[in-house]
Amino acid sequence: MSKSKQTQVIGVASGKGGVGKTTVSVNLAVALSQMGQRVMLFDADLGLANAQIALGARAEYNLSHFLSGQKTLQEIMVKTRQGVLLVPGASGLQELAALSNLQAAGIVQAFESLTQDLDVLVVDVAAGISPSVLTFLAACQRRFIVVQDDPSSIADAYGTIKVMSQELKLDEIYLVPNAVRTQTQGWRLYQRLNDVCVRFLGHSIQYLTAIEEDEMVLAALKKYQSVLELAPGTAAARDFRRLAELTTELRPLQGPSGGIQFFMQRLMQGQAR
Repeated sequence: MSKSKQTQVIGVASGKGGVGKTTVSVNLAVALSQMGQRVMLFDADLGLANAQIALGARAEYNLSHFLSGQKTLQEIMVKTRQGVLLVPGASGLQELAALSNLQAAGIVQAFESLTQDLDVLVVDVAAGISPSVLTFLAACQRRFIVVQDDPSSIADAYGTIKVMSQELKLDEIYLVPNAVRTQTQGWRLYQRLNDVCVRFLGHSIQYLTAIEEDEMVLAALKKYQSVLELAPGTAAARDFRRLAELTTELRPLQGPSGGIQFFMQRLMQGQAR
C-alpha cells in the first residue's frame, strides 16, 4: 500500500465518563487490526489513561515522559499483542489532565514521523469539553460520540455536539450508542438525538451502528483483553467488527494535506484563533 494513502483520523469522545468510550476505542482499534488495517491508538484521555490496561499491554514509558522531554514519541510507543500501535497516556497526573493547547500541539506535531504507514489513527480523548479535548477533536477528520441511553449521557452528548458544531464548526460527527439492549434501541436513540440536533442546531449528525450490551465486555476488561479476543462470537464482538467495517467504507475526506498532516494543520489553525 502506498505511503501516500490517506490516514483516517478518528476522535472518540463522550459527553460524560463511564459510558464506554475507551472500550469502544480499544475494540474498534482491535477490530480494524484484525481486518488487516494498520492501526494506531493514541490514548489522549490524559488524566485517566487506561487503554493499555484494556489491551493488556505493558508500557515502560508514557506521554508524561514525552512531555518532559525524556523520551521521544517513538520511544514511548508500544506494539500490543493485537497488532495495534499504542501511544500510552499517563493516569492520575493532574498536569496531564489539564493539558494546554500548546502542549497538545507539541504532541500532535510529533506524530508526523510515526504515522506515514498507518491506515487509521484512533484518538481516545477525555470525556467532557475541556480545551485540550476540543483541540484534539477539531484536529481529527471524524468524531465518534459514544452515548448510552440514559438522560445524563444523552444531555452531555448533546452538549458536546453543540459545542463542536456551533463553536468549532465541525462536521463528520457520528453517534455510537453503546450498551443498548438491541440494534433497534440504538437506532431509536440516534433518531431522538438527531431530531434535537436538527431542530436546535440546524444540522444532522450521522450514524454507523450501535454496540449491544454484553456481559463479556466487562469480563474481557477484567482479563486485560478486548472482547474480540476473549469472546469473538458474542454480540458486542459482532458489533465492533461491524463498526470497523463501516468505518473503512466511509468516503475519503479531502483535508488540507490528508491524514496526519490534516491533523497537524487543523490543530495549528486552532492555535492561531
